[in-house]
Amino acid sequence: MSARSFDKRPVGRTDLTVTTLGLGGASLAGNYNAVPADEARALVRHATDLGINYVDTAPHYGFGRSEHLVGDVLREKREGVVLSTKVGRLLRPVHGQDWPRDEWIDPLPFREVYDYSYDGVMRSFEDSLQRLGLEKIDMLYVHDIGVVTHGVEGNKPLWQQLAGGGYKALRELRDAGLVNAIGLGVNEWQVLMDAFALGDWDVFLLAGRYTLLEQTSLTPFLSTCVERGASVVVGGPFNSGILAGGDRFDYARAPEAVVAKVRALAAVCREFDVPLPAAALQFPLAHPAVCTVLPGPRSSEELDGILAWWDVTIPDGLWAALMDKGLLAEGTPIAG
Repeated sequence: MSARSFDKRPVGRTDLTVTTLGLGGASLAGNYNAVPADEARALVRHATDLGINYVDTAPHYGFGRSEHLVGDVLREKREGVVLSTKVGRLLRPVHGQDWPRDEWIDPLPFREVYDYSYDGVMRSFEDSLQRLGLEKIDMLYVHDIGVVTHGVEGNKPLWQQLAGGGYKALRELRDAGLVNAIGLGVNEWQVLMDAFALGDWDVFLLAGRYTLLEQTSLTPFLSTCVERGASVVVGGPFNSGILAGGDRFDYARAPEAVVAKVRALAAVCREFDVPLPAAALQFPLAHPAVCTVLPGPRSSEELDGILAWWDVTIPDGLWAALMDKGLLAEGTPIAG
């Protein structure tokens, strides 16, 4: 498949521009299902060959595996590709001991230690450069800080690490030109409102909270992003698969209320002869804060399927019908 023409949007007030479709690097690291290394590399190569210029990864994905695999490809063809990774977890070798592998199939032999401090951020950044085998990371996110991951009490000391030094480290990296953009990558929008109180950010990766199924982040988060000039990368546009024919929502089996709403969304899509995943994939881009949508295919074939949904022309009437039936939150921007 030859290169395609994708629209590009700016990242905050930086000089970076990203294609409105990106490539997430979690699934290719083998979460819940095994992905052979050659297939993962082929996926990254296929995406960049097609013209997708934004690739996201993280130390957490396969405990370093995703960064290694992404780096294998980008060392050969980095030109024009915007790369993001994350800080907040340091990887320590297990030295032959058994260790929790979480959702990862065949991860690398490391355990994770949370560290959002100044030194932790700087160490994480340098470790990622080594795993990637690259000299530059474009966008750096603080990964999974907040109560969803750590609980109310557990998050307090970690937030103090970020406020007391981690944010300073990110600013220093950006001011030195070692990264172009800084932000947070999380599954909850509330902590991003807390982040605005720390200072200025360029971009946020928010997974699952601004989708065709859920618009809880619309106000005040997305409206504040517009006011503050910060962009949003929408991760998890299929809400863990429930909007693409799966049965998972927020990384677990979907509750009946969610299943019922998905049925209602699908019924409206059928009226317009539009596949539900196509509507889910394209929906977030109507919001002015959103710069790209970030699905996480496991293979080149899955990416081609996503591109087929990407190419579906969606009539404005579909969005209007969803709004009329109360399936979108009041005030949601819709195409047209």
